[in-house]
Amino acid sequence: MKKYIIYIVILIAGLFMGWLFFGDSSSNEETHDHTTAEKGKMWTCSMHPQIMQPEPGDCPICGMDLIPAEAGAEGLSANQFKLTKNAMALANVQTTVIGNAISTDNTITLSGKIAENEKSNAVQVSYFAGRIERLNVNFTGEKIRKGQLLATVYSPELVKAQQELLTAASVKENQPALYKAVRNKLKLWKLSENQINQIEETGKVKENFPVYATVSGTVSEKLVEQGDYVSQGQALLKIANLNSVWANFDVYENQISNFKVGQDISITTNAYSNETFKAKVSFIDPVLNQETRTVTMRAVLNNSKGKFKPAMFVTGKVEATEKQTEQQLNIPATAVLWTGKRSVVYVKPEASKPVFEMREVVLGGRAGDNYQVEKGLKAGEEIVTNGVFTIDASAQLQGKKSMMNHTKEIMESFSTPKEFKEQLQKAYEAYIDLKDALVKTNADVAKTSAENLQKDLLSVDMKLLTNEEAHKQWMQLIPALKSSNEEIAKATDVAIQRKHFKVLSEHFIMAVQSFGINEVTYKQYCPMADSDKGAYWLSKEKQVLNPYFGDMMLKCGEVKETINNN
Repeated sequence: MKKYIIYIVILIAGLFMGWLFFGDSSSNEETHDHTTAEKGKMWTCSMHPQIMQPEPGDCPICGMDLIPAEAGAEGLSANQFKLTKNAMALANVQTTVIGNAISTDNTITLSGKIAENEKSNAVQVSYFAGRIERLNVNFTGEKIRKGQLLATVYSPELVKAQQELLTAASVKENQPALYKAVRNKLKLWKLSENQINQIEETGKVKENFPVYATVSGTVSEKLVEQGDYVSQGQALLKIANLNSVWANFDVYENQISNFKVGQDISITTNAYSNETFKAKVSFIDPVLNQETRTVTMRAVLNNSKGKFKPAMFVTGKVEATEKQTEQQLNIPATAVLWTGKRSVVYVKPEASKPVFEMREVVLGGRAGDNYQVEKGLKAGEEIVTNGVFTIDASAQLQGKKSMMNHTKEIMESFSTPKEFKEQLQKAYEAYIDLKDALVKTNADVAKTSAENLQKDLLSVDMKLLTNEEAHKQWMQLIPALKSSNEEIAKATDVAIQRKHFKVLSEHFIMAVQSFGINEVTYKQYCPMADSDKGAYWLSKEKQVLNPYFGDMMLKCGEVKETINNN
């Protein structure tokens, strides 16, 4: 009996020690997991990343179970994505700080652009008529110096004038006035004394004459090509002296009184984020722009090192002379993307990092090239103003919120002119060829088909769309169509082609829904494409032939919609 009592005591002691060491910690751990794992967690759908909910459940679009939306490996939120510097450069992505932000120290921040100094610009002309036998300026942006040979021109008039000179030289003793008049005529055509004397001494008529640069600078525009005929006084080149440039800023009507000529201004640009350039206000436009309700304020910048390029975005900061209040916020129209009735922009949260996120905004009226912002942005935030469609396509490819998956709204359909619909129909035929090449997993044929499609897209004449809303909608679609198709044409790997075909297809579907083509087409969908994110495409037949998998899963997919707006 005593032995059983000892066993029971040992068993109870063991159970007590187990609870002491493991039971309490397990309970604490369970409590800890519950309090930390759920706090702040968002849930999303693997096929519809635009869905974000604070708790688990079913996707309201497809019904699939939601999964945790974790922050990225680089500390990005679920809605943010990153671009490489190379990708930003290729897409010519430009950002700007919006509005005339007012800081706590009463400093006004202005958005502006670099422009050529018009006072230093010149036009190089031909002083005699003829045909350009040789043009020595090969490209825009080429630097030239005063006295440099720019072109050689064959001029029948100069040939005739030289013959007159030789005749007049033979009788100059008897007719000095005639001789002098002929020489002066040649001087009017900018022939030098040495050139005239050489013609007279050799007795030979020169057929081709040189045109020399009258100023130094950078060629900003070529106005002629080799072989062209030019008239006397016709412009050949536009030459800009970029040793100094203008920084032009827009000043709102209610802030004009805070600025004056001679005022100090500090200028920064994304290209040289660590540098601040000091200048003074040199000009304030006396005429108000009635559309934007702004005036242009200018500062002259020394550009002897060539840092500033025309059209470069800059930011200026000026200390206000009066206490400021916030004003109506405006953003460039180029920054806005439309998704049905909604409008979105891309915001750059941190100036030093190439990270972006989509933001829905509420816009007011349009004034010239700007929209008024009623909700969604604050003065001083940095937004994308150039390369927006490339940014949106990158967001879509990374499964982030984008114009294409942000809303379930279908873009508005329009009554489309017959000629425009025929041009879109031709592009549709090229699109189908591209789709068929991907079905056959033929990268070479897909590349050729994409090149043909690009030509057809460029041939679509948007001027045929007289409806302002229709015109605006096509303007929203065409850059994304061209950029995604260009990537397919450049790629030699069919996997890469299929990746960009998804973006191309979604924009092309929107184009067909909005403007129509001359036949029925079928919008088809594969839920397993793009790593189970799903993808759409258009087909002439109801039968599913999958361009994202080819023979691997040829019949994977279904018809989602029959589009018949011809």
